[in-house]
Amino acid sequence: MTGAGGTPPSVVFGPVPSRRLGRSMGINNIPSKHCSYSCVYCQVGRTTNMSVTRRVFYDPDSILRELTEKLDEVRAGGDAVDYVTVVPDGEPTLDINLGRLLDGINSTGVPSAVISNSSLITYPDVREELMRSSWVSLKADGVRTEVWKAVDRPHGALRLENILEGIMEFSRDHSGRLVTETMLVEGMNTGTRDLEALADFLAKVGPATVYLSVPSRPPAEPGIGPPSTETLNRAYQILASRLENVEYLTGYEGEDFSRSGELVAGLLSILAVHPMRESAVLRYLSDVKDPEAKLGELVRDGLVGREVHLGEVYYLLRPPASSDGSGG
Repeated sequence: MTGAGGTPPSVVFGPVPSRRLGRSMGINNIPSKHCSYSCVYCQVGRTTNMSVTRRVFYDPDSILRELTEKLDEVRAGGDAVDYVTVVPDGEPTLDINLGRLLDGINSTGVPSAVISNSSLITYPDVREELMRSSWVSLKADGVRTEVWKAVDRPHGALRLENILEGIMEFSRDHSGRLVTETMLVEGMNTGTRDLEALADFLAKVGPATVYLSVPSRPPAEPGIGPPSTETLNRAYQILASRLENVEYLTGYEGEDFSRSGELVAGLLSILAVHPMRESAVLRYLSDVKDPEAKLGELVRDGLVGREVHLGEVYYLLRPPASSDGSGG
């Protein structure tokens, strides 16, 4: 299974601990950094293949065979899987086979989830395919164009007003659980005016839960950080005054990352979309004779990068050197 912009060792990874979904088996259905946004806070780096064109990336049948094998392996080991989540290091709805993929996930008996940046929700076919997922998260970082452009740095063909209307339309028709997520970036989308406008919009959408996140892992751009405790509290109060279920998504998700298949390949597949703290990586490699030496080898070989963020050491997958230059 090969992708236009290079692939991680596996497109199915986990299960990983999720603050929203419990034990989540992930599917990275988009090659590295194909996205419609290049968010300043992105935990997997700047977007290198900017696009709003849906197309084929991987064979969905191959992904589903890999998923079935991983699920069987995890279940045989007595581990639990609460959701199978389509969560690539790009925008999942760029995959023109997303609907087929979701149908296949649903046939496993494990609920499907999709985490999207909302950018292509304006397309009727995207909305129809997302209807097949029992749990959908849509990004809403700001509802004023200047804020949206500053934080999410969207593809030039996108228009915020169309995206907001698409979110509204999807919320009216989706029968599953719809949540929204807002990444609060200090000094960019945390002003009272912006938060009040966001609260007014989300009150019309009526999501089951409104999640407030902060840049807790190394961001794409320097100088991007979480808001102060005072700002976080003010954001919560503003949204909670208009919405019933507002939750912080700021706590550490833990280090209970399941191991399946070849150990290093499994680690790299997780790091492709989910940078891990050093302690979590060493725990993952605990079956190796010398986990610290093995981690150092991965860094020296250029497979894994090391970054310090907010006093914590994180490891992430190094992006492939080649790119097909599509999109934009």
